Amino acid sequence: MIEVISVKFKDFGKVYYFDPNGLTVNAEDSVIVETARGLEYGKVVRGNSMVAEEDLVPPLKPVIRIATEEDAKQLAENKEKEQKAFGIAEEKIKKHGLQMNLLEVEYTFDRSKILFYFSADGRVDFRELVKDLAGVFRTRIELRQIGVRDEAKMLKCFGPCGRQCCCSTFLCEFKPVSIKMAKDQNLSLNPTKISGACGRLMCCLNYEQASYEDMWKDTPRHGSIVKLPGGGEGTVIDVNVITGMLRAVSSDTEAIGTYHKKDVKIIKQAVIRDDNDFAEIKELTKE
Repeated sequence: MIEVISVKFKDFGKVYYFDPNGLTVNAEDSVIVETARGLEYGKVVRGNSMVAEEDLVPPLKPVIRIATEEDAKQLAENKEKEQKAFGIAEEKIKKHGLQMNLLEVEYTFDRSKILFYFSADGRVDFRELVKDLAGVFRTRIELRQIGVRDEAKMLKCFGPCGRQCCCSTFLCEFKPVSIKMAKDQNLSLNPTKISGACGRLMCCLNYEQASYEDMWKDTPRHGSIVKLPGGGEGTVIDVNVITGMLRAVSSDTEAIGTYHKKDVKIIKQAVIRDDNDFAEIKELTKE
């Protein structure tokens, strides 16, 4: 076990482990830490604690110090500089005629680098833009093209539920979402019904997936062959996985009956089709 503290740099960003470096740090404290980008100002979400070594990605960067009032003042100054830099960068993008949408500007805490986040439909040749920006700001410049999910998170978009997207309120990182989840939950496979503001599959499909997988363990799927209560076999034509009720057509009489899953026995379980079979919504699964 190794002693660490947990730090994040944005309200709903990922949480990172750091070496407390002999300091006692509490949750909600602010700290200056060493990162691959240089010194950064972060918020502690969990103080000194022990974590298994296999859960860490070495080398563990150290905490430099607990943040002071001067550090907080510098952070506020950086925020002001970011707003000014955003306006300047937009003018430069327009001047160079680039098809890119500037989303956010971020100064590293020590102001050794400025990061410009943007979205675009394809690859953008921004080499001349970088030279122009470097001439204005006299520091290292980095332009980062981000995906549609990160764009929705950064813009704090609203989902089809009418609430602000989960990614911009509490989700720290994106988890894989698949068409199989929509199938398991008996949702419409209409892209407009299962896609979020980013145009990809809704992250909330993940929330109840474990419960649905558990319910499907003893529930026959659509197309399954089952043994009916009165004898004979039938093919399942409709299922309500939540209530456990299903409809099946008898192989002998072709009569349609309604049964509870406990009253039938699965002879052959139907297999859900792979994501690749849904060509019309395959685009939604891309990150």
